Amino acid sequence: MARAGYVNLLQPQDRKSLDAGDSREAVAARAALLGAGVGQGVIETVAHALGALGLADEAVVVDVGAGTGDVLGVAAARWAPTAIGIDLSTAAAEHAARRFPAATWVVANADRRLPLLDHSVDVLLSIHARRLPDEAARVLKPSGALIVAVPGADDLIELRAMVQGEGVTRDRTEALVAEHASHFVLRERASVRDRRRLDRALLLALLRSTYRGARTSAAARIEALDHLDVTLASDLCLFAPVSANAGA
Repeated sequence: MARAGYVNLLQPQDRKSLDAGDSREAVAARAALLGAGVGQGVIETVAHALGALGLADEAVVVDVGAGTGDVLGVAAARWAPTAIGIDLSTAAAEHAARRFPAATWVVANADRRLPLLDHSVDVLLSIHARRLPDEAARVLKPSGALIVAVPGADDLIELRAMVQGEGVTRDRTEALVAEHASHFVLRERASVRDRRRLDRALLLALLRSTYRGARTSAAARIEALDHLDVTLASDLCLFAPVSANAGA
């Protein structure tokens, strides 16, 4: 148990470096963006979806790839379930634990296995994070729900065009549904879109949080950034276990 308030379950074989997962710089960049309202639309949409599920007081909600913890923290404050956030980054877990001490924050490598009992979770969240259909099916209750968010086809397209030289749209939702088809049935789908004029500081924060390996060839374009109208788009899917659908 770290002094900051999170539980570290990482084993030596679970990480490729001593500083696995998102860096402190990336976590701080995401926090700055959320503080400026960038990304709040997704948080509100997920919180609304959780509220619509009518969760019991003892419900267990888990966020895989919890990052700064804002999605789970807002949901926990509103609906007061047992909230557990899992991330590979100790920097992210430390940030989340200090901001939202009522939730349980865990550092673990979800790619290997979720540190959760079979069929013990009511809602599993994966918001712009790793997607683990097999593990999700294992830990969710038959009556549980899986909420997944992926970037929309035109998410950050203007910034991608500026930095990478082209902005290509890419629909990820059909592939998302297909990769979950053996365990889950799609119940609902929604899109969240926002377009904002961002100043240089926020554009650089987006780059630090999204384009970790910005190419050297893009340095001149990044240096020229002053302000830009940027599209923020996410596609959200609500899945139910196949077993629940079969019994409906």
